Amino acid sequence: MTRKVHVVNWCGGFVAFGLMASCGDDKDRDPVAEESAGSLTQSTASVGTGSITDTDPTEASADTGDKLDVGNNSTASGCGSVDLGCTDQIDLLFVIDNSGTMAAEQLNLARNFPRLVDRLENLTDSAGMPINPDVQIMVTTTDFGNPLCTQFQPPGYAPSRGAPTIDGCNARIDDFTGLGSNPDVVPEACTTVCPTDIVPTDPFIAFSPGVTNVPDVPEVDINGDGLPDSAIAQALACVGPQGINGCGYEAPLETMLQALNPNADWNTGQRPFLRDGALLAIAVVTDEVECSVKDYSIMEDEAYQEVDPGTGNLRATSAICWNAGVTCAGPDVNGVYSNCTSTNDDKLQPITRYTQYLVDDLRENKNKEVIMLGILGVPLVTEYAMTPPFNPIAGGELDLVYRDWIDGAYPTGDILPLEAADGVTAADKQFDFGIGPGCTGVPDINGISTGQGTPNTRVMDVCHALDYVDDAGNENIRCCITSICDADFSPAIDCLTGIIGQSLVPAG
Repeated sequence: MTRKVHVVNWCGGFVAFGLMASCGDDKDRDPVAEESAGSLTQSTASVGTGSITDTDPTEASADTGDKLDVGNNSTASGCGSVDLGCTDQIDLLFVIDNSGTMAAEQLNLARNFPRLVDRLENLTDSAGMPINPDVQIMVTTTDFGNPLCTQFQPPGYAPSRGAPTIDGCNARIDDFTGLGSNPDVVPEACTTVCPTDIVPTDPFIAFSPGVTNVPDVPEVDINGDGLPDSAIAQALACVGPQGINGCGYEAPLETMLQALNPNADWNTGQRPFLRDGALLAIAVVTDEVECSVKDYSIMEDEAYQEVDPGTGNLRATSAICWNAGVTCAGPDVNGVYSNCTSTNDDKLQPITRYTQYLVDDLRENKNKEVIMLGILGVPLVTEYAMTPPFNPIAGGELDLVYRDWIDGAYPTGDILPLEAADGVTAADKQFDFGIGPGCTGVPDINGISTGQGTPNTRVMDVCHALDYVDDAGNENIRCCITSICDADFSPAIDCLTGIIGQSLVPAG
């Protein structure tokens, strides 16, 4: 038979800060999973090549949206628009999960921003020739808003809905206090790499040889590797950490699309983020299932809810998103599912909404190379290619198994040690998450895991839609999937920049 499997909000211990959070405690539960849905509005969107709708969860309906037309800033390389990938301009968008379990992961990423800047500044193209690129980097969150999150938003907080983060993390330090009555407080996710805010003069960081919109500050070591880091790397480490008070119904695909809306303020005028001639790179960093909602009535639809084993009642949890967005065959006698793939129940935005824009409009019609990095809930990559694009060749999503939860404390079972000590069982996790973890962080010397991540099928499917075979029969890798449970994201950075380099071709 075919059965929907499901996953909800994720929790892990913040070992990097000496903090050990337990998912079993009320303070660690996603508040949206603790309240039943009230009267919710419906939000619809037109879907098709070149059309997006910036839907508002509080509105009853949405119009047909804005026509997607990329800006008029052409590449400075002299390539024109003849050769796909012929450019010296790179627009890089980070979509970073800002829900309550992401502090350690945000710090991990920020510690690797100096590596990213160095790799970009020293980038070579597919022929091994130096690029000296003109780079723009924008950061947004996965929070598009959701009616079940609204009542839990802190005073002054607003979902990003794809808008760029323009302040340094110290100016947003309250965002590093989670939600709930006894929240985690992890300012170290900001201050460790950004003791003093350094921010660009635009809604994004821009740099090319000898030119930047970042203030000129002395080089200092922000990531503890003993090497001084540039002002550009320092600014990215300040803008990058997003906090942990965002909505637990993450919508990275929709916030990505809205960030790329050419009619948005940051994509218009003399200095837009999205440039006509530039390669577009997108990095999605999340430990959660994707939940870009099309029809918000889904949040109160019992057909997508799960039974609380404690009460026997149906309740709204993030399992709604998995049930509506992914279908699998199984489980078999071992609790393993097969043939898991994105599906369209007309409740979440269909992934064609995103692939049509990225592939059909930008690449096929606008002749732009588009690549994606997903740091997601898949097993650790065990081997990367030794040469560009440094893509995973063993482990990772190749080892991903969709299965039910296994009882017992990790590593014998799936329950994190602190949760097991609180009496949390596989039955509890099956209700909360619906499917076993895609990855579990490697325990530290005390045997405590840094957290877990869920398989993000929808983002993976969009990512792999960017891969293609050219007219000469050559496979072109434009997607890289690595693990959110990795203790070091440097291989992910190398994969991202490796694919960017391999995507750039010399003029002619």
